[in-house]
Amino acid sequence: MTVTHQPEPVAGILRDMAGDAGVRRQLVHAARTHSPDVARLGEAETLRHVTAIVAAAGPWLGTFGGVDGQDFAAALLLGTDRAEQGVPITSVLRGVQAALTRTVEIAVDRSRSAGVPDGMLLSAVLRLKEYGDAVERHVINGYRTAEQELPPASDGLRARLLRRILTGGAPPAAGDLARAGLRPGGRYHCLVADGLDAAASRRLADAIAALRGIAGRVEGRPAGLLPRMPGSGELGPEAAGGLVVLSPAVPLDQLPPVHRLCVRALTAGGRRGRRGVRELTEFAGEIATAEQPLLGSLLAGRLLGTLDPADVFHRQLALTALAFLEHGRRLDQTAAALFTHPNTVRYRLGRLRQITGEPPADATADPLDALHWWWALTTWLGPDRGAPLRE
Repeated sequence: MTVTHQPEPVAGILRDMAGDAGVRRQLVHAARTHSPDVARLGEAETLRHVTAIVAAAGPWLGTFGGVDGQDFAAALLLGTDRAEQGVPITSVLRGVQAALTRTVEIAVDRSRSAGVPDGMLLSAVLRLKEYGDAVERHVINGYRTAEQELPPASDGLRARLLRRILTGGAPPAAGDLARAGLRPGGRYHCLVADGLDAAASRRLADAIAALRGIAGRVEGRPAGLLPRMPGSGELGPEAAGGLVVLSPAVPLDQLPPVHRLCVRALTAGGRRGRRGVRELTEFAGEIATAEQPLLGSLLAGRLLGTLDPADVFHRQLALTALAFLEHGRRLDQTAAALFTHPNTVRYRLGRLRQITGEPPADATADPLDALHWWWALTTWLGPDRGAPLRE
């Protein structure tokens, strides 16, 4: 039975939830916790779909009648993407159901806090149940449609071989490698990507094939092997919309650990908001220092212990010092990056020295001293160090 009612405050509460980063993180956590296959995908991939589906729930809740004519494009796209990523439909639905259940729980809590009458709240919960059922049906439809359009069996065989090579499975036979266009003694660049939608992932796979490489999805991400480093633009413009990491060329037996490093580089780059095609070695410092978080905390305590994390000005000083190190310890380049004057940068570095008792590494400093300062600053600032400075 379709439940109908007048537009109500719960619709506004759902719209607010769609814009609440904390709520979105809870829904992503619920989906990933209840579905290990979904958890293997990047968080950004899950967040993108969660945001779209919850954003559509608010306007839908305030309409009259049933689901006919409503926009379920986000649910269809979710089903399509998960089919192309090789996630089983049962795992997809477990993640969807967990996120929808958490959505209802949060909406009920907020509605009660806002004083929504019980009768109106019951009506909204029934409507949300109807919405959730419709979302699941459209996810399944998108998934089944995509299954019919998956690449031919030969491409599937290459994708399975790619997963076997990159995840450290049993070494492929020479004949299998030859059929995929790989040489047993060859050296290959590992590629992994994140932040691409399904269409962009397909175009990236086509670009890899044109370079005589092999492509597929490994642990839910677009991945590939290339016999040479691609030139500028050879991976297509869609690569600039996400983050693509490429390793130096290595023998086949070294690809599993290199692939793991590439995945960690994606995580590091995602935290910094990086986009485009990047080489793995660009992330060497971030990957290496992430291995020793306790040592980083101790270093931050020694160099920056007199800074107050709750003080906006202290945070501004730390961000300026980090930019100074990341721009070759050049005042002019640091000022340009921060959209300020070199004298302002000089002043902030001077204030940091007054407060901490030690200057951030200058142009004549030992390289290890510069590394220690960079490590301390990134640890002290935390994962949101890309936040804009406030004057």
